[in-house]
Amino acid sequence: MRCVIARFPFDLTRSGVLESMKDVKPEPAAGEGGTIVIGRRRYPTKQVGQVITGQDRRDFSAGEVLRAMARLGFTCHAPAPAVAVTAPTTDPYQRASALLGAPLLPF
Repeated sequence: MRCVIARFPFDLTRSGVLESMKDVKPEPAAGEGGTIVIGRRRYPTKQVGQVITGQDRRDFSAGEVLRAMARLGFTCHAPAPAVAVTAPTTDPYQRASALLGAPLLPF
């Protein structure tokens, strides 16, 4: 299958990706960019892109690699959404106590 990653065309096949990733140990998932299941292993998207294209990870986006791998039939997992943490109160002393894990004391 012909796909474009970082403005460069690549002819990728499922068997070619499996062969390229055969002896590669998965890195810990950093949480950004999602993951791709290749064989029985789950690889970070940027690691897969670097191995199959030979390019630096900064040269392509995770979305480009996810689209290409999904078209080849690999299972792709999107990144988990970030959870926003909001402080329940605007009092700086109570907020500091909550961040330190101390129980709130009535004043």
